[in-house]
Amino acid sequence: MAEFIKVTEQPSTYRHLEKMSIQDLLININNEDKMVPNAVEKAIPQIEKLVAAIADKMLAGGRLFYIGAGTSGRLGIVDASECPPSFGVPYGLVIGLIAGGDKAITQAVEFAEDSTEQGWADLQRHFVSDKDVVVGLAASGTTPYVISALKECRKHGIITGSISCNPNTPVSREADFPVEVVVGPEFVTGSTRMKSGTAQKLVLNMVSTSVMIQLGRVEDNKMVNMQLSNVKLVDRGVKMVMDKLKITEYEVAKDLLLKHGSVKKAVEAAG
Repeated sequence: MAEFIKVTEQPSTYRHLEKMSIQDLLININNEDKMVPNAVEKAIPQIEKLVAAIADKMLAGGRLFYIGAGTSGRLGIVDASECPPSFGVPYGLVIGLIAGGDKAITQAVEFAEDSTEQGWADLQRHFVSDKDVVVGLAASGTTPYVISALKECRKHGIITGSISCNPNTPVSREADFPVEVVVGPEFVTGSTRMKSGTAQKLVLNMVSTSVMIQLGRVEDNKMVNMQLSNVKLVDRGVKMVMDKLKITEYEVAKDLLLKHGSVKKAVEAAG
């Protein structure tokens, strides 16, 4: 078995941050952030396998779960919560779970991530089954809440994935489709909300967007199934309808859009 090295906890390559000017702090943080996309690029073969597995299960009627703690958990919740408005899928198709529950979205819940039972219990509350895919999010790759949940999933025949930022992590060993984006030591030693969090956010964007495209929720390059939940989105939808149907009058396209509830349905009805 390959050696597990906790790169995320290694000392920053910068010293005496408190003595840096604001400009130097910003430049150095930005220089570190520039490393993230290259690290993600190296992981694309792993991400591709995970996306394919998720899409297969969801096309067959399954759901996608993200489960994590701290920053990782919050990022999963953000990604899950944005799928319904962006792609018009029902709430509950993509589910984000965080150690410590809803309170942990805005506040740290002490020792919640150390539980070896709560992760699986949280999944069971949503009646997780072998139709679903569960992706564990853990920057360090060592979070007990996540690892134990994935371990139980595998016992029950549920496909698992993981996104971490260390090589050969314990969480990867419990994932059928592990993704490891190794971004190196953080600017502030151990502060994985920085590069590691950015890396996880980028991968989550890639996963959910690619899966939704596979599910037919995007046409051409447009979110034709998006929810019309605010003025901006209605305006965007009207312009899509105008373009698709070659309608020149804004109000005519708007009436058609609002009557049918989505760009896709409006275009199909007019066709």
